[in-house]
Amino acid sequence: MRRLAVITAVVLTAVPALALDLPTRKAGLWDVKMVFEGRNLPATAMQQCVDPATDKLMNANVGGPAGEACSKKDIRNSGGTITVDSVCKFGATTTTSHAVVTGSFDSAYTMNVTSTREGGPPMPGVAPGGETHMTITAKWLGPCAAGQRPGDVMMSNGMKMNVLDMPNVGGAPPQPGGVPGMRPPRPQ
Repeated sequence: MRRLAVITAVVLTAVPALALDLPTRKAGLWDVKMVFEGRNLPATAMQQCVDPATDKLMNANVGGPAGEACSKKDIRNSGGTITVDSVCKFGATTTTSHAVVTGSFDSAYTMNVTSTREGGPPMPGVAPGGETHMTITAKWLGPCAAGQRPGDVMMSNGMKMNVLDMPNVGGAPPQPGGVPGMRPPRPQ
């Protein structure tokens, strides 16, 4: 659970302005991998079952109130390559990011994000003002599997959450007996 919290914090500070402006992904099951270069964090893999509505909610959850928190948000789409340069402030932390997205939101895409953080609490493995690099690769696998519902995110460790179950998202109450939006790992 601690590892998931650290990874979530890294993603939240690395791509706040980008998430709200990405095209909607094709409905179905997506395999997503995140690699953090130069960090003491392992690669993370997950699968996401999405439809247009839950994909938009997932992007909003990653991005947070980026539109209100970003003093700079330059987005360019040139020949199918999306480039985003942003400066966003969340509390005492200012994050400057440069992201390049290539590929197709119907089949497979890659997102390369370079960012720096200033101020705020220290991040594990990152020197203050140090640059971080993250690569996200995503591939459409097909329709969601039986028993999955749009908004499901299945982590490689078996942890499962759904964007619709998270507090303040879609009006759904938190899951009973645990972290809101989280389900315990599947038995092996």
